[in-house]
Order: sequence, then structure tokens, then C-alpha cells
Amino acid sequence: MKKQLFKATIAVAATMMLTACGGGNMKGYKQTDDGLYYRFEQQNKNAQQVQEGDVLVGEMTIRLDSTVLRTNAGRTERLMPALPMYDGVLHEGLLMMHVGDQAIFAIEADSMAKFLQPNQMPPMYEKGKGMKFYYEINLQDIVTREEFEEEQANYEQEMKNAQVKEPELIAKYVADNGIKVQPRANGLYVIVNKKGKGNTVAVGRTVTLSYTGRLLDGTIFDSSKEADCKEAGIEYHEPLNYVVGQMNLIPGWEEGVMGQPEGSQIRLIIPSALAYGPQGAGQQIPPYSPLVFDIDILSVK
Repeated sequence: MKKQLFKATIAVAATMMLTACGGGNMKGYKQTDDGLYYRFEQQNKNAQQVQEGDVLVGEMTIRLDSTVLRTNAGRTERLMPALPMYDGVLHEGLLMMHVGDQAIFAIEADSMAKFLQPNQMPPMYEKGKGMKFYYEINLQDIVTREEFEEEQANYEQEMKNAQVKEPELIAKYVADNGIKVQPRANGLYVIVNKKGKGNTVAVGRTVTLSYTGRLLDGTIFDSSKEADCKEAGIEYHEPLNYVVGQMNLIPGWEEGVMGQPEGSQIRLIIPSALAYGPQGAGQQIPPYSPLVFDIDILSVK
């Protein structure tokens, strides 16, 4: 069985967390006692079967009647764990599946609506019309409960190691770059390479900043400087324009630019606790990553 990385997406639709009861004419489908309709387009009964707690890997399309709500067709992903707490009555169908199976499961939309607020249902839903949610699943692989739990344990250990190692990495970066500025009590470094003479950054003022964000190893993950974007092969962003105090920026950025005058050029070394912490940010910023921002304060009004 192919192992998937722990970080792979587990796409769990909220609608799967419900129970349902069935009814209506569903030619070609069978129905369980709990009301789940199911039809197998392809069965591979000699292959590995889904067990309680296994994570399904493959392709899934979710639709309300003919309207597609979510799909990863053509792209293999982790779909969901086979646990009642995640998928409600759909759980029955998942436990029927084997690697290589292709199946369609259907649940009455009206029965699911009983467990949700009106604004949580898709806008095209109409009560009493016999509409159904369909889950088309192409099961390509299984990560067993034991494998998944081992991955989780390994991942958690990696995160603990990264957290412990972070101060060492920052200290090395500071030494390698000959930085003499002392960090603030929270670990933030504010290095002023050029002191401006204009208005200072303060709450309520509108600032325009040009910036480049890097990891400690020099990897550029974001920039509003064309040369840096070209170097990193990333999308160019316009300089950042915002009203101080009205935009949700990472704490280290907010603190680092506060009080700096227009025309200043500064470098911030931001510990992860003042950035994205244990969550990281997408694929570019791992958990417990300290960040380096080179910022030009273009205007303060």
C-alpha cells in the first residue's frame, strides 16, 4: 500500500457528519436500514477493505442532485477517515468499499437539513423536492488507522523538534549575518538599515510598504519587489497599502513597523510565536518557522 504524507489534505465535508433516513425512487440503488442509498459502479472484493478508522485515499465528487458542490476528480487526495463522527450514515457505505472500488452513495437532503441552519445548506436546496446529496467515490488506496496514528505521532515529534530548534536557528542567522541589534523581550529583532524623516507609522494612519518575506534559509515566499519575485519565480504583488490597526497582520510585522518614519528601510526577524506559530502557512511556511521581512516604508499619511 502506498503511504501518503500526513500533511496531505483530509477533505471532510460538514454534510457528512449527519444521520439520514431514506425514501423515494432510486432505480439501480440499494438501501441500508439507516437510509443510505448505494450503487457500486466497480467492485474489487478481493482487495483491501476499509476498516473502522482507516483513511480513504482517492477521488470524490459531492453534488446536490446535478449540482457539483466539491470535487477533486483527476487528483488523488486523502478524503476522510471511516468514522461515524465524521460521516454519519455515509460511514456504512465507506465500510463496504475495497481498494479499486467506484461507488455512489446518496442521502436525502431533507433529512440532512434537519441538522443544519438554513444558511448552511446549499443555496439551490429546496425543501420537499426530494433532492439528494450524492458522494461519488473512486477509492484508490487506504491508510490504515495504525499507519495514520503512527504518522500523527511522528508529525507531532517533528513539530516538537522544530519548536526546540527554532532559537538555535535564529541565533545562527543573527551570527552569520553579523547582526548586533539586541532582540526585544518577545524575541523580535528590528534592524533599521535606513532611518526616514517623514510621518511615523501609527494607528489610524494609512501606510504603503514594499516588502520581501523570506525563511531563514533565504527562500522567498512573498514579495512586492519585482526583482525578488523574478528571482524566486513567484507572483508579484503590489506594495501593501493599509490603515494601521484595521488589517489583520502577523503581530511581529505590526510591532516592527509601528513608530517607524516614512522613508525607513527595516529588516524584521520574527520568531514563529509572532508569526504563524505551530500552524505555519500553507505549503510555503512550515510550522515553527521564524521569518525575515525586508520592508521599505514608502509613505505614511
